[in-house]
Amino acid sequence: MAGKVMTKTALISLIAEKNELTKAKVNGIFDSIADIAIAETKKNGQFVLPGIGKSVKSHRKARMGRNPQTGDAIKIPAKTVVKFRVAKAFKDAVVPPKK
Repeated sequence: MAGKVMTKTALISLIAEKNELTKAKVNGIFDSIADIAIAETKKNGQFVLPGIGKSVKSHRKARMGRNPQTGDAIKIPAKTVVKFRVAKAFKDAVVPPKK
C-alpha cells in the first residue's frame, strides 16, 4: 500500500534544491524547529506547526487494565504523554472528506 518512506536526508535535499539553499542551512533549520517544538511543548503544553498540526502534552488518568498473559487486573499509573493532532486542512488534503 505505502511506498518508500522519505528519509530526513532526502527531505533536506529536496527542500534545499527547491529553495536554493545549502543542505547544511536546511538541516540547521530542521534542528532549530525540533528544539523549539520540544521546548514549547514542555513549557506551554502545545506547539503548532502551521498547516501540518500540533503537538499537545496530555495527562492520562490512572486506570485499571489486564495482564494479557494471566488475565489478572492491574493498576496502570497516571502519566503524561505527548499526542500529535493533524490540522484539518492537512487531513482534508490527504484524505478528502466524504460528501
